[in-house]
Amino acid sequence: MFLKTALSNIRRSPFQALTAIVALSVTFFVATLVSILMYSSAQVLKYFETRPQVIVFLKQDASADKIDSLKAKLEKDNKVKDLKFVSKEQALEIYKNVTSNNPLLGKLVSPSIFPASLEFSLKDLNDARKIIDEIKKEDVVDSVGFTASLGNEDALKEVIDRLTKITYYIRIGGLAVALILAFTSFLVLMVVIGMRIATKRNEIETLKLMGATSWFIKTPILLEGIIYVTIGVILGWALALTLELYLPPSIISYFGTVPILPRNNLEFLQLNFIILGIEVITGFVIAVLGSWTAATRAMSK
Repeated sequence: MFLKTALSNIRRSPFQALTAIVALSVTFFVATLVSILMYSSAQVLKYFETRPQVIVFLKQDASADKIDSLKAKLEKDNKVKDLKFVSKEQALEIYKNVTSNNPLLGKLVSPSIFPASLEFSLKDLNDARKIIDEIKKEDVVDSVGFTASLGNEDALKEVIDRLTKITYYIRIGGLAVALILAFTSFLVLMVVIGMRIATKRNEIETLKLMGATSWFIKTPILLEGIIYVTIGVILGWALALTLELYLPPSIISYFGTVPILPRNNLEFLQLNFIILGIEVITGFVIAVLGSWTAATRAMSK
């Protein structure tokens, strides 16, 4: 009965219903795109957080035992990953490959001028400075480099701080946008429901005189808000998904190996359905709070 009443109310004022649905669709369309942007940003940041490598250049007279000891120590560190040892000969080969366009440069050098090194990536960029400072204290270490930095140690610290701040600001910014959109949806719903109640004030007063409870009067209004939000969520999500399906090929090719979006179709759909599920739950909460608050305020006047 309550659902029938809610649908009847929507049919009576189709333009108000259309206004609410369009506004909520736009809100959740933007919300879906922001969610995808947050996911892509997280993937990009995760990629670049772990891509920079710490290169530990070893002293020329470093013994094999001490090198093995340092290597074992780093292998046990759970903050370190992808550890590998580069010998002098391997360093020379890397140099020759890089200078393959000018073979003469490769002939002018010998393995003795290239130091052996240990190279590894970090699971968390925040650990970079601490690990680098610890490694510098080792006897066999000549110097430490960081592939994300071109310059002295001050420049290295500056790069680490900059990357960390970018990570932080993008995550906070995405959360702020999500909260603003949720609040916007709440206000839109309150305004539309409030306008609807204002046009039915005489009918509501009649129901009160007949002994109708507050719950009896508010339930159809609550269902009406849930219908608006449900349609708005589905339409906004569907429009955003359609846009995603047309854009990814060019975007993915532009970013190359950076995994900004799932490349597997099943994982791509799974990501979008997870976003839809979160939006449905969020929309339901917004519908209940917005409709109930609007109805309570209007009926108390």
